[in-house]
Amino acid sequence: MDGFKKRLSESVQLRLSVTLSLAILLVAVLASVFAFVSAFDEAHEQQDDTLRQVAMLFDRQQMTLQYPQATRIEGDDEESRVIIQHLGDGQHATSTTDEALPLPFPTTLADGLATVDVAGEAFRVLVHTTARGERIAVAQESDARDKDARESAWRSLLPFLILFPVLLLVVGDLVRKLFRPIGVLAAEIDRRAEQELHPIEEQHLPTEVRPFVVAINRLLARVAQSMDSQRRFVADAAHELRSPMTALSLQADRLAATDLSPTSRERFVPLSRGIERGRKLIDQLLSLAAAQSTSTRVQTTLSVHELYRQVLEDLLPLAERKQIDIGVESPTDVQVQFNGMDLLTLVKNLVDNAIRYTPPGGRIDLSVEQLPDAVLLQVKDTGPGIAVEERTRVFDPFYRSLGTDEAGSGLGLSIVKAIADRTGARVELSFIDEVQQRGLCVSVWLPT
Repeated sequence: MDGFKKRLSESVQLRLSVTLSLAILLVAVLASVFAFVSAFDEAHEQQDDTLRQVAMLFDRQQMTLQYPQATRIEGDDEESRVIIQHLGDGQHATSTTDEALPLPFPTTLADGLATVDVAGEAFRVLVHTTARGERIAVAQESDARDKDARESAWRSLLPFLILFPVLLLVVGDLVRKLFRPIGVLAAEIDRRAEQELHPIEEQHLPTEVRPFVVAINRLLARVAQSMDSQRRFVADAAHELRSPMTALSLQADRLAATDLSPTSRERFVPLSRGIERGRKLIDQLLSLAAAQSTSTRVQTTLSVHELYRQVLEDLLPLAERKQIDIGVESPTDVQVQFNGMDLLTLVKNLVDNAIRYTPPGGRIDLSVEQLPDAVLLQVKDTGPGIAVEERTRVFDPFYRSLGTDEAGSGLGLSIVKAIADRTGARVELSFIDEVQQRGLCVSVWLPT
């Protein structure tokens, strides 16, 4: 019960359904009582009219009375029979019960309708004076009249008994349909990617929901403005840092060309690597800011093999230093509609990650396949792979898998994820060898 009260207090839809159901129940009960009483009274009025019609028929056709003997007539119902007798004959009644006629009605009854008690039985009696001056009594047992009236009244309630559950079903269905746009709106917002901050369409929504949607749109606009400011700050900071880092790199190159003592050379090597990592981090920060930008990019028809060739030319020296066998294993080229810089950045970061985390003497394979509704790009390496529990976190900026000694910024997969979210692509990580859980396969589905 406490759970229902909690749901009732938290759910507008349930509260509205319960309120309408209670209102329908109250109206149905009041209407049923009124209909029952009205039908009961109307049945009694019709029974009184029947007594009048019998009296008029007796008078109009100048009938004569003959009281029945003890012989019982087939089909005669003692409870519902209508009795006709001369009122004055009541004083000559031979029995004090209602089993034999005439009945002992009081001779002092006035013309009209009255309820008379005869031997413990209530009778509805109509006294009428005929055109011949005879006073007759037309009577019927009150219990039989009441029984027929109740049955008629109960039958009048049948439409309410049918209509009440139907109304409850209609109200429940109507309330669900009225609240359906809110559920559809929630599902639409829930399906959005992180970068999709465009306003929600509000024209087709109910007037009561529209102010809430307008407030959400204003919040989305503020969030988008805040994210743009953050991206601009990262991009500006990276641009500002690029110049001094380039100068430091040039100075380091010049210093490397000079004659240095073994001690100085030993100390210079980590300095040079630190400068190179700094330059790499700045370049990736700029790439991440560009990938997260919502500006429209021109799409062109690209050759995936040509793109692979360009990436391999840029990263082949890094692979050769680790003696990694890298190449394209799919013989058939595929054309894809995509922005050239986005696709180059995406593939280049995947291959760069593969080279960094594949041990010396390993292997990296690039492939492309045309599917019915997408183009599948895959980068496979013989490295340690990524554990299942870490596969969602590795897309976070600056996150690096535990237990690895490879130097890096942790931005490569974040850039890939940002480009995929913005372009509608899908990225999935898996093991090459599921049994030994070794090797990483990165699959990217590009929409066609």
